[in-house]
Amino acid sequence: MMMRKLFLFAAAAMTAAPLLATPVRADEEVVRFWDPATSSFQEIKRHPMANRNMESPIKKETIDYAGPYDKGTIVVNTTERRLYYVLGDGKAMKYGIGVGRPGFTWNGTHAITRKTEWPGWTPPPAMRKRQPKLPDYMPGGPDNPLGARAMYIGSTIYRIHGTAEPWTIGQAVSSGCIRMTNDDVADLYERVGVGTRVVVLH
Repeated sequence: MMMRKLFLFAAAAMTAAPLLATPVRADEEVVRFWDPATSSFQEIKRHPMANRNMESPIKKETIDYAGPYDKGTIVVNTTERRLYYVLGDGKAMKYGIGVGRPGFTWNGTHAITRKTEWPGWTPPPAMRKRQPKLPDYMPGGPDNPLGARAMYIGSTIYRIHGTAEPWTIGQAVSSGCIRMTNDDVADLYERVGVGTRVVVLH
């Protein structure tokens, strides 16, 4: 139980402010967190991990696409908080994502350089300096902040990865990484390979 609490604390530390969980009843709790996108506190009811709905609040969908990017390109629009995977033939798959909070957004063109299932997490030095209570390393698993899959972006410290906190999808809460629900990141993971072009737009 103590280790699980430490894991939840570390996952919460990656958001813009600590998540404050208040028990409501045995099978439910209310999570209160600061959302910099709306400059207000938000409250979400959630169930324990075993019973929690891990679906994205923004459903993935196939859309018409007439943009400038070629088939097989990942396009991350941080303003829209959407990720597009260009399918070709005028179509793209659109996913909801969580993005970097103010001061942690970025843009550029890179490529996927590594793919990992249930990755472990080593907080980078800059993050540990900001949040000294973070662990040196957290093994992969359902409570790991990187979720079920991670795709590493070029030589940057950023990743497209899953999350055990689906309520953060559509929010600006990360330290620059692109978050997806575990189901959505697993879907994208199967579609792309190492070398896939990634275009991150503001």
